[in-house]
Amino acid sequence: MAKKQTAGRDNLGDFAPKFAELNDDVLFGQVWSREDKLSANQRSLITISALISAGNFEQLPAHLKIGKGNGITKDEIAEVITHLSFYVGWPKAWSAFNIAKEIFTD
Repeated sequence: MAKKQTAGRDNLGDFAPKFAELNDDVLFGQVWSREDKLSANQRSLITISALISAGNFEQLPAHLKIGKGNGITKDEIAEVITHLSFYVGWPKAWSAFNIAKEIFTD
């Protein structure tokens, strides 16, 4: 079961309470908890791939940490980013590797 998320409320609860509620309760609550449909590991791989594809690198560190917690290995994330590089662009892959290297280097 996915860990209870509070990032929305912690970071935006006072400023954008409805967005924070949707983030924590719907996205990370209802959607991520559907592990009978996709595992947390699969959801992390999809989310990380989507963030890299769209160039949304501000959210990438948090999702790489979540993914690591969901069992994604250094070798797997390196393979995912390498594969994506041919579809979404070499510069996005470089940016993603620089972030992933920080998260997956122990």
